[in-house]
Amino acid sequence: MTEMMAGPRTGDEPLVIAGRALRSRLLVGTGKYRTNDEMVQAVEASGAEVVTVAVRRVDLDRTREEGVLFHLDPERYLLLPNTAGCYTAEDAVRYARLARAAGFTEWVKLEVIGDPETLLPDAEATLRAARELAADGFQVLAYTNDDLITALRLEDAGCAAVMPLASPIGSGLGLINPFNIRTIKSRLTVPVIVDAGVGTASDAALTMEQGVDGILMNTAIAEARDAVGMARAMGLATEAGRLAYLAGRMPRRERAVPSSPARGMLS
Repeated sequence: MTEMMAGPRTGDEPLVIAGRALRSRLLVGTGKYRTNDEMVQAVEASGAEVVTVAVRRVDLDRTREEGVLFHLDPERYLLLPNTAGCYTAEDAVRYARLARAAGFTEWVKLEVIGDPETLLPDAEATLRAARELAADGFQVLAYTNDDLITALRLEDAGCAAVMPLASPIGSGLGLINPFNIRTIKSRLTVPVIVDAGVGTASDAALTMEQGVDGILMNTAIAEARDAVGMARAMGLATEAGRLAYLAGRMPRRERAVPSSPARGMLS
């Protein structure tokens, strides 16, 4: 791993989720890649330490070379099972438990979709599933709308992290409601990881500049013309956005201010 991917160089603390410290604030998915080899190279180039796997869409037999899990080293990456494709709380809970039985950790990315056209989450079903899974010992990272009230309730339900969307899944529209994301971050004590909608590196930097703890993305990397190059760009942008947030941007002004003081200028 290069020095760049070793984490921010400004004394920033690691991202800690459920007691686990992470150097990288970028989490990545494994879907939509053209080949498994491209997926492996992209994950490595991103610098991510957490990699999501959709339980309903992958072969859970790690010995099959054609499967995603065969190519990902669980000693190198935290493999995060994802309940993508679930439309009820009951299905999400069942697949989370299936992942645990298949040898994954207690971590789960909870996703309960409420509408097949927009792929927006079902807040009520997500809350019910989150409560049940947290009570069952899972470390729940819950995907949700950019709604403060739902985010607060998910934290109260015992979630280890809350994951509001930047914009709809796979849209690439970037961060639509920066104010909502900043508000959620300011009110929650658990980590806030923005999930879904980031389309390119500038979106990632802008998202991290809101002060959130991290970003999860998949489509933006997998559907890029050069997935490996985009993965590296996303890793850099995530770090750059975090560093910019920590550094503190200059104020916006409606009039020009010279860079050099007028006093002492040669006449």
